[in-house]
Amino acid sequence: MNDAARAAGKAGGPGPPVPPDPAGITVRRVLLASEGRAIPKRAIDYAARLGAPVHVFSVARVWGTSLGFPNPGLLPTRQEWDEQRKLVAAAVKALRGRGVDADGRVLGTRRATKRIVGEAERLGCDAIVMAADPPRNRLVADFLWSQEPYRVRRRAKVPVYLVRAE
Repeated sequence: MNDAARAAGKAGGPGPPVPPDPAGITVRRVLLASEGRAIPKRAIDYAARLGAPVHVFSVARVWGTSLGFPNPGLLPTRQEWDEQRKLVAAAVKALRGRGVDADGRVLGTRRATKRIVGEAERLGCDAIVMAADPPRNRLVADFLWSQEPYRVRRRAKVPVYLVRAE
């Protein structure tokens, strides 16, 4: 059992599947995704090393609904949209600086996991790279936005490579 699997087991259950070694799979397109956090240099480097075009995708968080109806006060502010666009633009610029074909997109949603997995499927990505905090107990983790990468790993049909956030 490797360290990642052992850590997932200590975090409250079997944990998400550990992805295969990237050297052993063919990657035609990579999704570098963020649930709204800054995309660290380590995640950008990891995505670039996979040797395929990269699509950078970030989520501007919608905070919920009011009695089941959309409420403008719960939508991302202009400042939050601009912050996510800047994060994506910086990642795309860094990837292009390494000679990697890259593009980006920002989407507002309450369901980050569903949208990230859907974007990977829509674009035909063979792998997803995300920055992640250390895993937490599954009961607590379901309520934490910072544990979104582990939910993506559990739900995605393609390998999800989690890079520790700096």
